[in-house]
Amino acid sequence: MDRVGIGIIGCGNISSAYLKAMASFPILDIRGVADLNHDLAKQRAAEFGIEARSVEELLRDPAIEIIVNLTVPKAHVAVAMQALEAGKNTYSEKPLGINFREASELSEAAKAKGLRIGAAPDTFFGGSHQTARALVDSGVLGTPVGGTATFMCPGHERWHPNPDFYYETGGGPMLDMGPYYITDLVNLLGPVSQVAGFAIAPRKERLITSQPRNGERIPVHVPTHIVGVMAFENGAVVQIGMSFDVAGHKHVPLEVYGTEGTLIVPDPNHFGGQVEFLKKGGAFEPQGTSAPYADGNYRSIGVADMAHAIRSNRPHRANGDLALHVLEVMEAFERAAASGTTININTKTERPAPLSESLRDGRLAR
Repeated sequence: MDRVGIGIIGCGNISSAYLKAMASFPILDIRGVADLNHDLAKQRAAEFGIEARSVEELLRDPAIEIIVNLTVPKAHVAVAMQALEAGKNTYSEKPLGINFREASELSEAAKAKGLRIGAAPDTFFGGSHQTARALVDSGVLGTPVGGTATFMCPGHERWHPNPDFYYETGGGPMLDMGPYYITDLVNLLGPVSQVAGFAIAPRKERLITSQPRNGERIPVHVPTHIVGVMAFENGAVVQIGMSFDVAGHKHVPLEVYGTEGTLIVPDPNHFGGQVEFLKKGGAFEPQGTSAPYADGNYRSIGVADMAHAIRSNRPHRANGDLALHVLEVMEAFERAAASGTTININTKTERPAPLSESLRDGRLAR
């Protein structure tokens, strides 16, 4: 197999999940990890038996073709631009950028250089979400009508050791959790055409209750409770609610409605979960899945798909056009709230191709 060299920049919490999952994909050749905190890079390298290097070393290494960018959101575009300047393809954690303007500049830079960009989430590759996609594509829902997308919690300061960035520009529930929900909805229904919404910040500061900073207060600079509506190009209209201000709720993460049935889609922050389908006049019934990647955390499958796509010269699924479209949609909720108008979405993207065969054996996924 002609493996693809990978360099990882950013060794925070999410890097462990990536490094564990990357072991499932033989096409990925991890050439090193780097972080501005070199001690953290050495710690992560020792944990996974790889090399800790500097950012400059990774960017200079001719064997590295993809830089996986796991830095904090406000650094995503700057690091990705560095990778492009070094002639590397780049794949970022979500979101693609903290605003649509800078992410658009990244997209244009990649196209000008003939390089690929990609971004999380890749959870829509998961077996449960691919099962839901197959049901939608089969036509059992009838004409798409709408749906709901709901993520609500009391806030991440309960568990994250350094939650500040969740409440800074580029944070908030929409940019943090919205990518999972909106990307999965684009996977199921196609691109969004219009957005309406409201956005509030009920509290100006948050009390950290996690360790080691228990009792410290941090300021809030972004809306933390956002609700709105997305109109899709196929005619469906979906309600969405994203919040760090709700003590508890009973909504399921995703529901998709059609004239002939209703689909329950599990948490799009995970690869598995129970899909249910109700045929008009019947009851909800669990749907089995034979699709792969429903039994664990395969975060980095989007990188593996990009690697296979490079080798076979085909589009990769978690691509820059998709990530930029989702970012424009997310940013539109605040714009709609501020202007009191409906916002038209101008970016274009295709539904990602279904994952029709496994990547477990390192073979090409069509």
